[in-house]
Amino acid sequence: MNVGIIGTGAIAWKHAQAYKNIGYRVAACTNTTPERGRKFAEAMGAAFVPSVEELCGQDGLDFVDVCTLPGYRLRAVELAAENGKHVLVQKPMAVDLNTAARMISVARGAGIQLGVISQHRFDDSVLFLKRAIAAGRLGRILEADAYVKWYRPAEYYARPVKGSWAVEGGGALITQAIHQVDLLLHLVGAVGEVFGYWQRGGTHAIESEDTVCAVLRYASGATGVIQASTSVWPGYPERLEIHGTKGTANITGDQLTAWDVEGDPGEDAPVARGGTASGASDPMAISLVPFERQLSDFGEACKTGRTPACTGVDGYQALELVRSIYASCVEGRKIELAPREFEVV
Repeated sequence: MNVGIIGTGAIAWKHAQAYKNIGYRVAACTNTTPERGRKFAEAMGAAFVPSVEELCGQDGLDFVDVCTLPGYRLRAVELAAENGKHVLVQKPMAVDLNTAARMISVARGAGIQLGVISQHRFDDSVLFLKRAIAAGRLGRILEADAYVKWYRPAEYYARPVKGSWAVEGGGALITQAIHQVDLLLHLVGAVGEVFGYWQRGGTHAIESEDTVCAVLRYASGATGVIQASTSVWPGYPERLEIHGTKGTANITGDQLTAWDVEGDPGEDAPVARGGTASGASDPMAISLVPFERQLSDFGEACKTGRTPACTGVDGYQALELVRSIYASCVEGRKIELAPREFEVV
């Protein structure tokens, strides 16, 4: 598979290494800062092109990987669609729901695949837990919680776009915790109601939240909480805690750290005996393996026409939960979530 990358910041380097490891070729790239783009191109043996329009129009690319800040998504999808290229976008898929919905509609109208990066779906711990919950090994889910108590120093937010509503869509919840938001939806199912509180610029000079806490009621009747922060020094590995009528499973970082299920007859649980990979204090201290698995999955979806493991609709639903928590924080009331239909354009 030949891939074109839009945006050559830190996450693009991670993606490029993962592509190399699975035998895919980064054939072209572009960046609004040409010297950074050329440096990336030289390191990857790729062609640097000066614009997104030119990259999406290149012959021989199987799909486009959008690694920009989340304020730039829709135009890249439109250009990919116009040129019949499948497109994969970094999380979050957009900063607002109307843009995300339009991306889905454009992709459907063009008959192209639209995928959203959520690599932790491919962690061994999550793959196991997805199977186990589906098999009923935890029983009826009672409570499902996510805790992302990370730390980012002041220099992390030194660029004006960091933590901004217009470019990043918010702070700790949408940028750091959206992976765990997606995993809760992936493992437990849709959320029906949320109520949230936040601290905007609590310890950082940003306009959005650096600490947020939300209470959830899932469509199934289960309840849960999400806590997200970039103010908790020195930063602790993120956790998922899922409690059912038959027992409990905890994931810390990328590892299953508790599997306490009464009389469980199923496959052995891969409970960790060592450390975990987490971006708690270093955004790049994350494993390449789940990236490799997701990029391989998306490539196979492009080849065969099957649905990728994390679709544009999945990305929309994670963003919808984030935006609903934000709305609750602003309005001081419970927010109800409802299914949305997507047009084809």
